[in-house]
Amino acid sequence: MIFTDQHNELRRTVARFVEEEVNPYVDEWEKAGIFPAHELFKKMGNLGLLGISKPEAYGGLGLDYSYEMVLAEELGGINCGGVPMGISVQTNMATPALARFGSDELREEFLTPAIAGDMVCSIAVSEPHAGSDVAAIKTNAVRDGDDYVINGTKMWITNSTQADFLCLLANTGDAPSHKNKSLIVVPTKTKGISFSERLNKLGMRSSDTAQIFFDNVRVPQRYLIGREGDGFRMQMMQFQEERLCAAMLGPKGMESTIQATIDYTRERQIFGGSVLDNQVVQYRLAELATEVEALRALIWQATEQYINGIDVLRLASMAKLKAGRLSREVSDSCLQYWGGMGFMWDSPVARSYRDSRLASIGGGSDETMLRILTRLMGLDKK
Repeated sequence: MIFTDQHNELRRTVARFVEEEVNPYVDEWEKAGIFPAHELFKKMGNLGLLGISKPEAYGGLGLDYSYEMVLAEELGGINCGGVPMGISVQTNMATPALARFGSDELREEFLTPAIAGDMVCSIAVSEPHAGSDVAAIKTNAVRDGDDYVINGTKMWITNSTQADFLCLLANTGDAPSHKNKSLIVVPTKTKGISFSERLNKLGMRSSDTAQIFFDNVRVPQRYLIGREGDGFRMQMMQFQEERLCAAMLGPKGMESTIQATIDYTRERQIFGGSVLDNQVVQYRLAELATEVEALRALIWQATEQYINGIDVLRLASMAKLKAGRLSREVSDSCLQYWGGMGFMWDSPVARSYRDSRLASIGGGSDETMLRILTRLMGLDKK
């Protein structure tokens, strides 16, 4: 990937924003179990960071997806996983289909304020019994006059307790499971919507996550994104960008964990010398750094193909799989060298260990990525 001056300037802007507006407050937000999404997103909207690849007509910058990936890579420098995840939901998970397939009226009403940072949004797909198996969702939206009436529940929804609207995937007909789903914009203040308490998660502590309940929720049919029955296809398209973004959130954080481990082991004394004096430690850290750089190269290769109109299902799935597994490997290996201090809740490597675990589950599990890859390789004929 060849970076332009525009890429580099964006990188500097995001890095400065992370250093000044995010990292000084991460510990506070982690303890609170939530970060102030409206406040933070408004600051990002003012800098043009929430609509980098979105149409200029609705406040976006109209740039190609490589610029979104620069944003994601630098967000990986945030000292936790929850905040960059919440931001990426706004930029790369809840709004791509709306930006691409929504009516002009719908985009003006919801996309424009989301890009400006005046609205927070969530992607509402997963259900208690249907995580990676998107086809198995049970939430229904039934036509009634000019409205949809929605009943069901969604689970593990990021940004949900602060969201102004949801991009909801629901069943809207009796066709086969891949052809009976639609994406619908649902404002969260609509009558009949309720939320659980914030979920008490292992990691991603600063990201607010809840279960959402829909009890005869009524929204206008004009809130439909694209055509009825195309929701599964559109969601699969959104997953391409989501998985590339999720993978790109990893490298910089992994590098930070490795560097923090180098700094700590250089000072940690054991058996008459520093832990870092041991060649086995040096070699392991060098090996991990090499793996991170290889992952970065894979992600940028996929990104370059994506912006050139090439199908990147294979590479995006590989990148998502590798990012999830490598983030776990890096945090686990590094924590070992911290000894007892690594097992303390407030140590940076412990936070990395907790947060990184979700990378192999959310946005499609490792097993889902492997299923996609084996099918593309002609190994799984089912």
